[in-house]
Amino acid sequence: MPNSKTATPAIDIHILKRAWKLMVTSLAMTELYEERKDITGKYVHATSRGHEAIQLALAFQLLPQDFVAPYYRDDSLLLGIGVEPYELMLQLMAKRDDPFSGGRTYYSHPSLRRENMPKIPHQSSSTGMQAIPTTGVAQGIQYRERQGLDAFDQPPVAVCSIGDGAMTEGEVSEAMQMAALHQYPILYFVQDNGWGISAQGSEMYAQNAVEFAQGFKGIETRDLDGSDFFACYEGLREVLELMRKERRPFLVRAKVPLLNHHTSGVRKEWYRHDLDDHAPQDPLPRLRKSLLDVGLTESELEEIAAEARQQVEADFEKAQQAEDPRPEDLFDYDFAPTSVTEEQGERKPKGGEEVVMVDAALHAVDNILKEFPEALLYGQDVGGQLGGVFREAALLAKKYGDQRVFNTPIQEGYIIGSTVGMSAAGCKPIVEIQFADYIWPGLNQLFAELSRSYYLSNGKWPAQSLIRVPIGAYGSGGPFHSGSVESAVLTIRGIKVVYPSNAADMKGLLRAAFLDPNPVVMFEHKGLYWSKVPGSKAAKTIEPSDDYVIPLGKAHTFQAASDEAIENGESCLVITYGMGVHWALNASKKFEGQVEILDLRTLEPLDWEAIEAGVKKHNKVLVLTEEVLRNSFAESIAGRIGQHFFTHLDAPVMTMGAEPMPAIPLNSTLEATMLPNTDKVEAKLEELLEW
Repeated sequence: MPNSKTATPAIDIHILKRAWKLMVTSLAMTELYEERKDITGKYVHATSRGHEAIQLALAFQLLPQDFVAPYYRDDSLLLGIGVEPYELMLQLMAKRDDPFSGGRTYYSHPSLRRENMPKIPHQSSSTGMQAIPTTGVAQGIQYRERQGLDAFDQPPVAVCSIGDGAMTEGEVSEAMQMAALHQYPILYFVQDNGWGISAQGSEMYAQNAVEFAQGFKGIETRDLDGSDFFACYEGLREVLELMRKERRPFLVRAKVPLLNHHTSGVRKEWYRHDLDDHAPQDPLPRLRKSLLDVGLTESELEEIAAEARQQVEADFEKAQQAEDPRPEDLFDYDFAPTSVTEEQGERKPKGGEEVVMVDAALHAVDNILKEFPEALLYGQDVGGQLGGVFREAALLAKKYGDQRVFNTPIQEGYIIGSTVGMSAAGCKPIVEIQFADYIWPGLNQLFAELSRSYYLSNGKWPAQSLIRVPIGAYGSGGPFHSGSVESAVLTIRGIKVVYPSNAADMKGLLRAAFLDPNPVVMFEHKGLYWSKVPGSKAAKTIEPSDDYVIPLGKAHTFQAASDEAIENGESCLVITYGMGVHWALNASKKFEGQVEILDLRTLEPLDWEAIEAGVKKHNKVLVLTEEVLRNSFAESIAGRIGQHFFTHLDAPVMTMGAEPMPAIPLNSTLEATMLPNTDKVEAKLEELLEW
């Protein structure tokens, strides 16, 4: 422990008094929560008891331009950056005026966007998942600095708070790999209390966080005594000064005691056998002794503590009386409003030339990069000379430089999850997953971080993210390059899902998806990219103007039925998207004028009005998909049509999709047997029309 001779000149006395005030405030909150567990026990929560010194030492040195990702045990950190106990209690009790989430999420899961405080984007409760979005923030900080988009006297840093147990998550490794590779200004702030929930460190990992981080070349580390406020403050001051000057990553591990329950739902008396070992490391008596050593008196310290207890008790009573959320509040902040609400630009410019889908996409991204300096493109193999395995980003890296168009490691989790942080930092990321079959490692980030950011931050942090995903089967791609996954992705609320079937829609939807402030997954059928697959010529169109946009959520009548067929009751409606549009188009040639094709274009939000109008017009419906049909999005649509429009139907709602097998085989005969095609659709249409 430092003595007065070393402590006094290093840390201003006002900082020391504030540290004491907030430590005793945190203690008073912990004790009150336990005393009033009849009230506080309604919702699970944790406190920072034992972690106060390291958290406050960090909080006091963060700047308003910094970003920080506090975690569920970080209420002292939040107090340290200026959050009031009352505000924390509003979240504890899930009140309507909870400033972080409006009563939607747990205690000490903050989302904060105030001018005078460090910024806190939303993060989930999934331990370890915060490492990728927060590293994405640091990536965004670096990008904006290098592009000359930001300039601060004190350059910002990103801080990822994390526990020792969460360091074993694979996504932490992905994040640290990118931070080390690109030297992002991020601090991994590890509070090591030796426990997970009921598992101890010896059961969870083979090395501590510092030893682990030393395997990533380029991340410098520090080990601190997390109970010693002086050592923590000085150690973090050195690290933060280096980061602001040299713009590179660090990991700091602070060994701390855990002096309270893991959470209110996992109580210490159930399993803790080491409380006597942790108690001597309590940071409060250590700070008290140091403050007495530098000249404060017992009466001064007790007066501060008494005031803190009074404030905590008053805030608690006030929070109890605060309004609960109203039922209608449930429906706020599902999607951030977009500026693209009408089709704009020219779909078929006079003198325009035909273009294939892959080139329409390339031109759309090119125009975006040219127009928006905050836009960038990254993913596997999209940079350098290749420009994507489908050449969908050909030569963009050469044109815009490898800071704006670049390759990533094979890290679907990072590719997707980093866009949350990039968006928070003011960037507009476009990323690519190489094949739909490989999106699964990224679904954790898509679900836990991207999709819920706007909703759980009470509208403060929409996550602008465009995720491009080549999808679908053609030409014996085999079981890991041919899959369709839209139904799985569509179960994730809070994201938009787009699926164009032709070049004009590709260009207009891609631009609209980029301009949308919400996460958008854009599925692009590989078999339609070049219109080389038999029967896919209609995917090639006149190229629209560069400003052409199509609002998301608007279906398109790709082919209309004749008035005569409709009047005679001889027509039907095919509801489909992607390759299904072309199967239906070619199959309909046998039934001239009888088949109307509704191309959904956007699967979420779904254009239900267009579906309703089509069903009522034709009274016979086929829902067509390339996916395995059973339990699919297509079956969901069919079920909804049957439920809502039963009295308008002249035939059962028919469906068609792939056979229910685990994977699409490599052999071309087996592939063809599994998937729909023009002949199969033709037979189904004949059955439907004859009903």
